[in-house]
Amino acid sequence: MSQSSSGALTARDRVGIQDFVLLDAHNSETAFLDNLKKRFSEDLIYTYIGTLLISVNPYKELDIYNKKHMDLYMGVNFYELPPHIYALADNAYHTMLTEGNNHFILISGESGAGKTEASKKILQYYAVSCPSSALLDTVRDRMLMSNPVLEAFGNAKTLKNDNSSRFGKYMDIQFDRQGDAVGGHILSYLLEKSRVVHQNHGERNFHIFYQLVEGGEEDLLRQLGLERDTQHYNYLVGGECANVSSINDKNDWKTVKNALSVIHFDESDIEHLFGVIASVLHLGNVHFDGDTKGYAVLNSNAELRWVSKVLMLSNSDLGFQVMCPFMVDHAVYVRDALAKAIYGRTFTWLVNRINESLENQDSTRKTVIGLLDIYGFEVFYVNSFEQFCINYCNEKLQQLFIQLTLKAEQEEYEAEGIEWEPVQFFNNKIICDLVEEKYRGIISVLDEECLRPGDATDLTFLEKLEEKMGNHPHFVTHKLADKKTRKTLDRGDFRLLHYAGEVTYCVVGFIDKNNDLLYRHIKEVSGLKLRDYAEVATQFKNSLLELTEILMAKEAWYVRCLKSNDNKQSGKFDDVLVRHQVKYLGLIEHLRVRRAGFAYRRRYEEFLKRYKPLCPDTWPHWRGVAADGVETLVKHLGYQPDEYKMGRTKIFIRYARTLFATEDAFEICKHELATRIQAKYKGYRAKGEFKKQKEAGESQIVWIHTSSKFECAFISVVRRFIKGYMTRGQAKTTDNSEYLAFVRQSYLNRLKGNLPKTVLDKTTWLTPPPVMKEVLTYLQELFLNRVSDRCCLVESSWFKTEQIFAIFKGKKDSYPQSVAVPFQDTRISQCTISSPSSPPLLTPSYSVPVVKYDRNGFKPRPRQLILTQSAAYLVEEAKIKQRADYVSLKGGYRTLCLGDLLLQCDHLYEFLTKLSVLANKQNAIKVLQGSIKFEIQGGKENFVDFSTGQEPLVYKGKNGHLTVSIPSSRTF
Repeated sequence: MSQSSSGALTARDRVGIQDFVLLDAHNSETAFLDNLKKRFSEDLIYTYIGTLLISVNPYKELDIYNKKHMDLYMGVNFYELPPHIYALADNAYHTMLTEGNNHFILISGESGAGKTEASKKILQYYAVSCPSSALLDTVRDRMLMSNPVLEAFGNAKTLKNDNSSRFGKYMDIQFDRQGDAVGGHILSYLLEKSRVVHQNHGERNFHIFYQLVEGGEEDLLRQLGLERDTQHYNYLVGGECANVSSINDKNDWKTVKNALSVIHFDESDIEHLFGVIASVLHLGNVHFDGDTKGYAVLNSNAELRWVSKVLMLSNSDLGFQVMCPFMVDHAVYVRDALAKAIYGRTFTWLVNRINESLENQDSTRKTVIGLLDIYGFEVFYVNSFEQFCINYCNEKLQQLFIQLTLKAEQEEYEAEGIEWEPVQFFNNKIICDLVEEKYRGIISVLDEECLRPGDATDLTFLEKLEEKMGNHPHFVTHKLADKKTRKTLDRGDFRLLHYAGEVTYCVVGFIDKNNDLLYRHIKEVSGLKLRDYAEVATQFKNSLLELTEILMAKEAWYVRCLKSNDNKQSGKFDDVLVRHQVKYLGLIEHLRVRRAGFAYRRRYEEFLKRYKPLCPDTWPHWRGVAADGVETLVKHLGYQPDEYKMGRTKIFIRYARTLFATEDAFEICKHELATRIQAKYKGYRAKGEFKKQKEAGESQIVWIHTSSKFECAFISVVRRFIKGYMTRGQAKTTDNSEYLAFVRQSYLNRLKGNLPKTVLDKTTWLTPPPVMKEVLTYLQELFLNRVSDRCCLVESSWFKTEQIFAIFKGKKDSYPQSVAVPFQDTRISQCTISSPSSPPLLTPSYSVPVVKYDRNGFKPRPRQLILTQSAAYLVEEAKIKQRADYVSLKGGYRTLCLGDLLLQCDHLYEFLTKLSVLANKQNAIKVLQGSIKFEIQGGKENFVDFSTGQEPLVYKGKNGHLTVSIPSSRTF
């Protein structure tokens, strides 16, 4: 684990755990959500599950995507810096270069969760981080500019998202052996063509229609027969929100036009492209009246003539003039089917043209990183054919996801020589088979109904499903359900129990949407040569199978995008909504798989580099094999055999708590080392002082001799100083230790005379060197809280502040909360200590109320604890009950063992600080983890045990120990 990653461990109470693999309660959905929420509240939107990245949409701009951040993550170990999408992109790239294999990054999540933005961020990172040349820049520019074009033609405003992708996209980025991006290829899946002719209330058609009408040049609109008024077109007003304040169609039009030129579309291509878009708008305005027999007739040929003109067809080519009689509703259906077909084929042509511009001309072997931006699991109030296909896609990807995760885990265990432990998980193959099984699956039944002679309807399709799926445990309808479930289903519904939960589908429209080809009568009557092709669901199934094969041949990386709330409100974390997404994205399931064996694994060299100060045999340098050094280190730390395994190149640690204990020990060790380094530096400074010449009139011989010695010493000091500077970031040596001590002392001396004038001034603090950033944070806290009234005054001396840090910092989890409470000179007034009829018994330096527990039975007794210059006194109603010398110090949560006294104190940090200063025994205070052992009369031992509970309690436990119960929100 790296310094930054491990540093985050010490702040886990404040900002959560940055890798869920280290979450102790890894099976708890509540603990999972709490950790996400804690990080989200600190604008930490990224969290890992191993190498999987979770991204929570903050709905606000964060300053973490600039060139500075890109440079920061380039070539850095995955865990060396806080979680970020750049870290995932960079490590996929460098792993590809190192191993010479292909990778893909799967980006999933529901609409509005940030999938499209995540894909953009990855592309932008590669555009900046990969090697550059004029040719390569052209390729990268085309890749980047393909995004706004595909968004214009494939994205739309929905209720959940103003820029929702209404198609799935897989993009291969091709790299040569030097890591240069030299080409790309895009595959698209299941464009939502029904949106062309119908939009739900509050939603829009695809962006390009509005961009053309609002932003198109006057000459262009005139050529296409269009008016600059979106309200004029039937296909643009169905959702009653053609104009949206958050969308600037005019500016977006300019972006699309520029992007098309960068992708190398010529003027002829662009003219034909927008002619097709205009034809769809004109088709939507074709209106039919009914004659006396109810057959459809055109009330005007104006719109149809524009369709013919912009498509460069004759009216007869369209088939409207010669078709056999249709009823009005059938004619409208034909019109809409034609509009959807035109737009769908145009989108396919557009993707193919982009691919031509991205095509790599070099035939030598390439490696690729694929980006899969796919729709997430969808559950709406009414779920139709589109949601059925999308959720089937997610079932297949979940199946692939678990297979690849298990495969990667098993391969790593086998490569490291660690015994693989079988993992129990839900296998969703039963659901995938229910949908896709040949002859028996839902898609096969749907195709049969679409192709069979006779009048096939949505309800006959449902009847066939009930006939074939009647006993399936993951399928139910109104007819098949029990009495209770039947109340939740309409007669036209069927319900599937997906891996993510139940979804109810309305069969209305399934037959028409699955056909989704020009109405059969058009083919029969118009003579249009339209090739026969499989139904939509089967096409989609075949595409998914091909995609699965592509992905199975690559190494997987995952980005799971979550919406923080449904209102796009920054700072709001909707627990119910996030919980739902965590469930259907299978995140807990993935964590269970990842945690089934060992929670943490790291290469020996990395583990030893960080933790070697914890063992005298490995510090400061381990001269042998790294694996032997790690073995020596963990045995010194007391790791139990079941807590870890030694692989061929890595150590595997089973429990997160083991790693946390190691990290906490390391934090304590760091501060002890810092104190020793500072003391050593002060000694060096004292010894290195050169005596000034006592008299100006010394003899020339003496002067020359002294000068020569001075120069030699000076040169030596300068050399060590320079060497210390050059090696300041490396392992500890005499030179860099002295240099860093000098840096600390110099900064403190400068800070002493340049403190801010007021506590509200947060801008004029001297910029600290890296080694003093943490110290400055504590100094600012003390200064802000008027540290002149606190336990240690910065004004009195730096040494006292350092004492307090050394006593508690890193040893007690509750230290940050407790140190923020101002210290007082005493907690008991003088009149309370003395009897009304007698003078004061003692001259206290500090006093505080405590509770004393009898050594036999632990009966609580209120007392007053008084510290003088020589001893501590336990007082009851002005009577001295006991005197204790300053000796044994053992601490727990508000509990103290002073000699053979067992006391509870509500101001423990304040009291111990006072006691340590008065007794001058700072090093005698021992902060123990777990239970506290103490002696009672007769040499017998007893214990104080700590546990969590609903409320704070102190009582005698069944085991005879004194038990201290603390609310789980508090820490020991």
